[in-house]
Amino acid sequence: MKKFFLPALLFFSIHLFAQTNDEKAVRQVLATQNAAWNRGDVASFMVGYWNSDSLMFVGSSGVVYGYKNTLENYKKNYADTASMGKLFFDLIEVNRLSAEYYYVTGKWLLKRNMGDAGGHFTLLFKKIKGKWLIVSDHSS
Repeated sequence: MKKFFLPALLFFSIHLFAQTNDEKAVRQVLATQNAAWNRGDVASFMVGYWNSDSLMFVGSSGVVYGYKNTLENYKKNYADTASMGKLFFDLIEVNRLSAEYYYVTGKWLLKRNMGDAGGHFTLLFKKIKGKWLIVSDHSS
């Protein structure tokens, strides 16, 4: 029994530790995005997204595909720091789907002099070349 228990304990401990590090990495992407946004730095905010034509962003205007198109929409809709305001995230759930995917649900809030804006989001993260990146964003 001891011969089975110790290896099993070691395996599950390592697996749990890996999950914890992955979840921390996903949360760190969002924290980095939050800080970039609040500096008015849309280009650095976008680093959390997959730089691919297959990136999918779903918003109030519909579906947008591609990193470049998503970046252009952010620049168009948030042309200056006044329209960007200060961003706050409230993470509701951070769920590991597999070794390479996380699903995140949360709330976003922009505090702005021109009027606050907010809503909810769901994000699909994928581990690509060792980095966690958003491959699909549905924000409303």
